[in-house]
Amino acid sequence: MTKGDSFNKLKEQERESRRDLIIGAAERVFSKKSFNAVTIRDIAKEAGISHALIYRYFPDQQSLFVEACMRRGAKIVEFIGKLIDDNNNIKIEKVTEHFIKFLVDNDQYFRMMTHFMLDGSLSKEKIGSLNSGERVLLAQFDRIFAKMSSGKNVRMLSHAYFAAMNGIVITFRNYPGRSREEVTSHMQELGRIIALKFKK
Repeated sequence: MTKGDSFNKLKEQERESRRDLIIGAAERVFSKKSFNAVTIRDIAKEAGISHALIYRYFPDQQSLFVEACMRRGAKIVEFIGKLIDDNNNIKIEKVTEHFIKFLVDNDQYFRMMTHFMLDGSLSKEKIGSLNSGERVLLAQFDRIFAKMSSGKNVRMLSHAYFAAMNGIVITFRNYPGRSREEVTSHMQELGRIIALKFKK
């Protein structure tokens, strides 16, 4: 490897590190404020860099939001996929338990995902990107329902399951007068009830 190749590789690593820093800061900011209330300056301040530097990596706030959401979404796809791959006889109850736990433990992602589902202010192109990411997650659920059900519409089951799990977390994540542990336990119990319905 020549000196020029080494230098270029180092520059590329530096660029990727900065990009990761910006995306991480965006995840944190988007989890605290609604999409429309976040500015590039907010993200720059969180990252400890100038706002002008962000524009070298992302053309606008929507691009940054989508990138942050997709990065976190890829983690849940990998997590659920690994859960299924590690246990050929995985039960829907176990997937439900882990999915709810993931959403509780990754509140930043959950808030971004909820914003995407509830607010239509993103461009069609950006919504398309997020939808494609969601379809990858639904494909993981399809794998489970394909094993469980014969001849049924697997994708519709996956949609219903995804909506039910998100509904549990949306409804009870800020349940008043309960500790985080009590709220999580309550959501897990609701998840088990719903998972048993899907088994039938």
